[in-house]
Amino acid sequence: MPPSARILIVEDSPLVVDAFRILFTEAGYEVDAAATVAEAIERGTTKRPDLMLLDISLPDGSGLEIMTALREHGSLPRATLAMTGHNDSKSRRICLDAGCVDVLIKPVPIGELLRQIERHLA
Repeated sequence: MPPSARILIVEDSPLVVDAFRILFTEAGYEVDAAATVAEAIERGTTKRPDLMLLDISLPDGSGLEIMTALREHGSLPRATLAMTGHNDSKSRRICLDAGCVDVLIKPVPIGELLRQIERHLA
C-alpha cells in the first residue's frame, strides 16, 4: 500500500460510512466520505483520492454521474470500485463502461473489500 493512500467513500448510509471509516483507518488509509453526488464531486476534485468506493444509488442521483464529472475535471481516482445491490449483468456492464474497475454486490464481504482495495492500490 502506498503511504497515506486516500480513499473516498461515497455512500449515503452513515452506519456503512462509519464502519468503513474505522476499517480503512485501521488499515492505514486516509479516509474521506461523501453522501451525495454533489459532495462527492467536490471532495473528489479538491482531495483527489487514490481510490473511490462508489455507491451507485445516491439521494441526488446516480453515483456514475460522479465518474463523468471527475473525468471532466481531470481528477478521476486511480481506481473506482462500484457498490450496488443490483446483481445483474446489465448493471455490472454499465458500471464497468463508466470506468469502474470492479463491481461489488451489497452487502460486500469485508475481506473481499479489503483485498480489492489493496490490489488496486498496489
